Amino acid sequence: MHTAFFVLLSASVARYLARHADGPHTPWVIALAVLLAVLYVLGPAVGTRPAPRRLGWLGLVVAAWALLVVPAPSFAWCAVPLFYTGLRTLPPRAAVPLVALLTALAVAAQLRLAGWPDPNVLLAPPAVAAVATTVFVVMQRQAARRDALIDDLVRTRRELAATERREGTLAERERLAREIHDTLAQGLSSQRMLLQAADRLWDTTPGTARDHVRTAAAIAERSLAEARRFVHDLTPADLAEGGGLLRALHAVAERETTPSLTVRVHCEGSPPDPLPAPVESALLRIAQGALANVREHAAATTAALTLTCLDDQIVLDVTDDGRGFGPRSPAGPGTAPSAASGPAAGAAEPRGHGLPAIRARLRQLGGTLTVESAPGEGTALSAAVPLEPR
Repeated sequence: MHTAFFVLLSASVARYLARHADGPHTPWVIALAVLLAVLYVLGPAVGTRPAPRRLGWLGLVVAAWALLVVPAPSFAWCAVPLFYTGLRTLPPRAAVPLVALLTALAVAAQLRLAGWPDPNVLLAPPAVAAVATTVFVVMQRQAARRDALIDDLVRTRRELAATERREGTLAERERLAREIHDTLAQGLSSQRMLLQAADRLWDTTPGTARDHVRTAAAIAERSLAEARRFVHDLTPADLAEGGGLLRALHAVAERETTPSLTVRVHCEGSPPDPLPAPVESALLRIAQGALANVREHAAATTAALTLTCLDDQIVLDVTDDGRGFGPRSPAGPGTAPSAASGPAAGAAEPRGHGLPAIRARLRQLGGTLTVESAPGEGTALSAAVPLEPR
């Protein structure tokens, strides 16, 4: 519509100059045409202003056009883009009378040019105005219904996600309650009975009492293994507090920051909401494990956690400026090849359970791990986890 307005305005100016270049009203016509163009250009800037300013701007545009049509009827067809301007600025009940007024002025101007009651002049402008108004109102109603439908879908998805999270939480609580009852609680009960029996028999039959104590110790060892398994499967405390993965990473970085090591967090893109709980938990554990390696082995002064959120994957990079190392071989299944350079390239990979644990977590999620390091050049660890496209 903007392009059509300026094309029609330019054509009307050219037609008027071609026929009335030496006329007495030419300077006024040109001045009014320039004024109308300037006022129209100001429309987008005024579109965000309060309603009184928009109405004042629309009134000035219509008045400038009406004053221009009186001495130069050829400008009448500029009313067509102004139909949409009025419909876009005013509610339908106020816009329809404005369109009717613009149509009447356009018909009167065209009749002056024709010199007689031409049926095309009488019928064409009202037909164009009716079509323009109908199309705009129908499109506006369809857009309103579409926006309402989108809002309903978004709200329904959020409610469904919240319901699924609540159901998942309740199901997990029930599972843990059953597990604890069937393992830890039973083990503690057995230990209590064995130790009570050992206490009664300690003076009379010490051999039997010692057997009871050893059996209780074995049960305690099994219960401890079960407790460690529960801890491994539970959601990390930083995520249980709410706020999502990014907030949890900030909490980890704040705890790991010491006078000798500064840890920063940076995020590129927006994490999906909600991010799958296994992905959140795995990436947080990876960050904790990687920072533990930095603290214990790297002798670094700065480290950085960078979370990069793409449409189909989320990537966590952990970098430091420490002493680095020379990986000996690719990192293994589910892991991208490690890169190393420098005199120590080919040296044995540092011992420990940090990197194997990270690989295992990523392998469960179908992710990849890349480790790049060289002696004296720090270390960069990149963990990528695929996501369903958004």
